Amino acid sequence: MNKKLFTQIKNEWRGNTWLAIELLVVSVVMWFITDMLYCRIATYLEPRGFDISHCYLIEMGMLNEKSPDYVKYSKGDEQRDVLELLNRIQHRPDVEAASLSINSYPYNGSNGTGAMQLQGDSVIVSRSLIRRLVKPEFFKVFRYEGANGETPEQLAQILEEGKFMASENIYQRKSCGYRDVKDFVGKPFYLWRDTTYTVILGAALKPVRYDDFQQGAYSYSMMYKLWGADTDWELCVRVRPEHDQDFIARLKADSESQYRIGNVFISNIRSFKDIRQSFQQSQYNEMRNNFTGMAFLLVNIFLGLLGTFWFRTQQRKGEIALHKAHGATNGMVFTRLLSEGWLLLLIITPIALIIDFNLAHAELNSWRNGTTLEWDRLLFCGGISFALIALMIAIGIGIPARKAMKIDPAEALHNE
Repeated sequence: MNKKLFTQIKNEWRGNTWLAIELLVVSVVMWFITDMLYCRIATYLEPRGFDISHCYLIEMGMLNEKSPDYVKYSKGDEQRDVLELLNRIQHRPDVEAASLSINSYPYNGSNGTGAMQLQGDSVIVSRSLIRRLVKPEFFKVFRYEGANGETPEQLAQILEEGKFMASENIYQRKSCGYRDVKDFVGKPFYLWRDTTYTVILGAALKPVRYDDFQQGAYSYSMMYKLWGADTDWELCVRVRPEHDQDFIARLKADSESQYRIGNVFISNIRSFKDIRQSFQQSQYNEMRNNFTGMAFLLVNIFLGLLGTFWFRTQQRKGEIALHKAHGATNGMVFTRLLSEGWLLLLIITPIALIIDFNLAHAELNSWRNGTTLEWDRLLFCGGISFALIALMIAIGIGIPARKAMKIDPAEALHNE
């Protein structure tokens, strides 16, 4: 049968050449779209490095002097009252963990930058390095994990000891010699370009992503213990899952009687689910628009390819009737027509993959993991494209062929 298929394709070379060119163009375009979708979805599904489920942000405020309840503060009173508020929140039965931090919570969009340098090393890491100043309980609130398997509780203890932490991928770039931070745990570092003292690296952290659309491979951060307390800082809490429902309402109901301490009060409470949604809304809109555009393009490709094979099959009613007149079953006829279309697709696929490779090598497709050319990704997206086009061919041949096979062979041959 294969020999007959090749012979038929050869005999109809003119029409098949144009069809092969169309399949080649469609295959390359499909690969490009599939590659883009793959990169977007794979990045979105990466581990974030933190967990915001059942977490809330509590914002604090200070009474001003015009308030009838204002209390005149001496030095250190504000810090004392903020720490007392933190202590009371931590001891609520429905709270699992609570912590203070400065511009460090997920999806805040206002992270400061840091710098770190291994003592005796010439490399200073500062580019894209996010500095997070936190209390030890911060690790328990957002469930950070160490690259060597350290639990949030162990990380909290390490920070309590005055050591700092950095994400394991900080040195995984050309300018840093592609080294592993885990190899430097326990060694002294200069921080913030200050060479007058050193701080011990206590642990390497799993990468903590800036948001859901940035790869973990490019998310660099360092964690340092926060001293003191201030109402301008954020108070983040993790609520016990069984007590999460209506937590905001319950805390607001208690805030005036239990959580107004001196001039310090709770000014606002937000869930991190809402914070995440608000912070990434523009990116969600952009992704939705991109997906809509690509879906529209895919539908047009589908209709174009479907129409080509539909018309081609419709024109072969006489051939189908002839096969049936010679005793061929519907299944045999359909298999022959489908095999012809799939064989053309198989012939052009290696050429399409060569073009895909050159496009990726020229960096014209999507970036991921620091490159546009990954063999597993190239072949995976090429395979998905092949499967989708094969499905389009099957539909484009199957429906009109089924209608043609219902016509009496004698009638079909007479009309021809």
